[in-house]
Amino acid sequence: MNPSVDVLLTGASGFVGSAVLRALLREGLQVRALVRPKSRYQDLASRGAQFVEGDLREKSSLRSACVGCRNLIHVAADYRLALRDGAGVHETNIGGTRNLMEAATRAGIERIVYTSSVATLEPRHDGAPADEADRLPLQRAIGAYKQSKVVAEQLVLDMIRQEGLPAVIVNPSTPVGPRDIRPTPTGKIIVAAAAGKIPAYVDTGLNVVHVDDVASGHLSALRRGRVGERYILGGDNIAFSQLLAEIAGSVGRKCPKFRIPWYAAVPAAIAGEARSYLTGDEPLATWAGVRLARHRMFFTSAKAEQELGYRARPHREALIDAVAWFSDHGYLGAPAAEPKLGMFRLPFS
Repeated sequence: MNPSVDVLLTGASGFVGSAVLRALLREGLQVRALVRPKSRYQDLASRGAQFVEGDLREKSSLRSACVGCRNLIHVAADYRLALRDGAGVHETNIGGTRNLMEAATRAGIERIVYTSSVATLEPRHDGAPADEADRLPLQRAIGAYKQSKVVAEQLVLDMIRQEGLPAVIVNPSTPVGPRDIRPTPTGKIIVAAAAGKIPAYVDTGLNVVHVDDVASGHLSALRRGRVGERYILGGDNIAFSQLLAEIAGSVGRKCPKFRIPWYAAVPAAIAGEARSYLTGDEPLATWAGVRLARHRMFFTSAKAEQELGYRARPHREALIDAVAWFSDHGYLGAPAAEPKLGMFRLPFS
C-alpha cells in the first residue's frame, strides 16, 4: 500500500510541535498530527492537518497512527523539571519514544526526524560553544528530564545502528517566539521579565533561537539530514542578564541590577519542590533548574548550517515576537503566582 500521508507529526499541540505543523502545511504537505485526548488543538484543526488522538504510552494508538504515513517527525516530549514528575517524564520520553520507533518500523515509515535536545550535550568548561561531539554522560545528567532525553537519544541511535532505523536527530536549544500558550519555562521568564517581576538574576547563559527557525530546521533535517547524524538547531549565545535586559528594554522597563550566585536559589528550590508535592503544580524554582544555572549553555549550529542549510535569525527578533504575542494575548497583565521566584527558573531545554 502506497503511503497517503506525507508526515506523521507528534507534539503538534505543543510550542515547537505547532510551529513544525505550520511549517509543514506551508510547504503543502499532507500531515497527520498525533495528539493526546486532552490536548488543546482546536485552533490548529482548521489549517488542513488530520488530527488523531493517541498516547505515546499506548502502543495500539501508535500502530494505527503510523499506518499510511511516509515520514515521521517525533517532537512530543514531557518537559517538566520538578522532582515529583520524574516517573512520568521517563515513561513518556523513553518508553514512548521506544514505542513510537517500533511502530514506525513495523509500518514501514521511510524517514524519521527525532527531536532530541541540547540537554543531551555537555557544556564546555572553558565557555566555548559545545557541538554535537560533546555528548553528556548519563551520570552527569541533572534531573529526570535531562536523563530521559539522554537515554531516549541513545535508544534512537542504537536502533539506527542495530535495526536500520531511518532516523535523523535534531537538538534544539532554547526556542522562544509567538504562540507559547502554556507557556514554556522560557516563556514564563519572558512574561515575568516583561512584567517587571524579576528583581535579580543568576549569572548564567543560554542559546536562544526563534521557534519558527527550529521548525524550519526540522524540515531541512527531513529533506537533507544524514541518517544517524545529530544536528544542533540553535541561535545566539547570550548571557542571562542580557536576555533580561533586552526583554525589559522592549517594554520600556529597567533591567534587573542585582546578580546572585546560583546557590542563593537553593532555598527557593526546596520550597518550590515541597509545594509541588502538596499542590500538584509545577514549581517556578526546581532543584534541577537551580543546578543547571551553574553552567553557561552555549552551543554552535555550524554543522546544521553546513549540511542542512540551516539559518537562524537574530535572537532579538525572537524576543520581540514573543513579547508582542504575550502582550496581545493578555499574559503580561496577569499577576504571577510567585513573582519573585521567577529569577530562579532557568530556561534550559
